[in-house]
Amino acid sequence: MASIRERPASVEDRAVPGHWEGDLIAGSNNTFIATLVERHTRYVMLAKVKGKDTETVVTALIKQSKKLPAELYKSLTWDRGKELADHKRFSLATDIDVYFCDPHSPWQRGSNENTNGLLRQYFPKGTDLSKHSQAKLNAVARQLNERPRQTLDFESPAERFEACVASTS
Repeated sequence: MASIRERPASVEDRAVPGHWEGDLIAGSNNTFIATLVERHTRYVMLAKVKGKDTETVVTALIKQSKKLPAELYKSLTWDRGKELADHKRFSLATDIDVYFCDPHSPWQRGSNENTNGLLRQYFPKGTDLSKHSQAKLNAVARQLNERPRQTLDFESPAERFEACVASTS
């Protein structure tokens, strides 16, 4: 496992797009949603997962990564949950480096933790998350991505992300 302390400096200062933070939010009845936030643009992607076992989560993350140009998915920072125990399979399939936070340090993925808090407006704790389709998750992500942010000089994550996509074309 590569420590968060081994990430390149360009990840830390958010100057370069393509570095993501990820996590799972949990619902009732052992239901989960994988959350991904790009550090530079604050762009959000959500993935429906049927469980939190490493096979299921890694497969869902590989599928999500294929939706983006390679230039916009360079690294992923995750907590130390067992759901990413098979991170090597993810890296081999995607050529994306995975870094892990220090134990008990969720603040090291601050963008993702903030986003998870915003997502609780749509998916309150105790909600059975399996009732939500991937289309619903995409719609929620779109709402968050179209919301202007003060930290982005009142641009939306979607505007910033689209500019990054255009610059890779």
